[in-house]
Amino acid sequence: MDEQTPSVLTQLPSWLLTQSAAQAHRIISDTFAAGGARSYHFRLLATLAEFGPASQAELGRRSCIDRSDVVAALNELAEDGYVDRTPDPDDGRRNIITITTSGRRHYRRLTTLVTKAQDEIFGPLSPTDRARLSTLLGKLLAYHQAD
Repeated sequence: MDEQTPSVLTQLPSWLLTQSAAQAHRIISDTFAAGGARSYHFRLLATLAEFGPASQAELGRRSCIDRSDVVAALNELAEDGYVDRTPDPDDGRRNIITITTSGRRHYRRLTTLVTKAQDEIFGPLSPTDRARLSTLLGKLLAYHQAD
């Protein structure tokens, strides 16, 4: 087979998806790192901005982050003044996490970074193609999460 002929491997949608995901992860990680943040920070702040105050466990479920990673990322966000932890009045064993005013500003900065990364990742796709890809990936994810 010459270099011009696509291999069977490179024609498999699963292979293309995993290779594209690896590139997307690298671009997102590099973009956040340049902004002094991590993707977990964005995910947690986005969840708080969208749904309001929540327990650490609830934040983990909603943002699809493991509990131990939630705690570490929240520690970093709290150190920087982006979130507040207060005891849950209904259950003293839990903390309620709230985004601060500074956290909302940081979330807006991170949203700008995410938009920049999306444009880099999906640059060759038209807005219609991007929407179609999002729809298809959403269907795949929903199908596999239903298992």
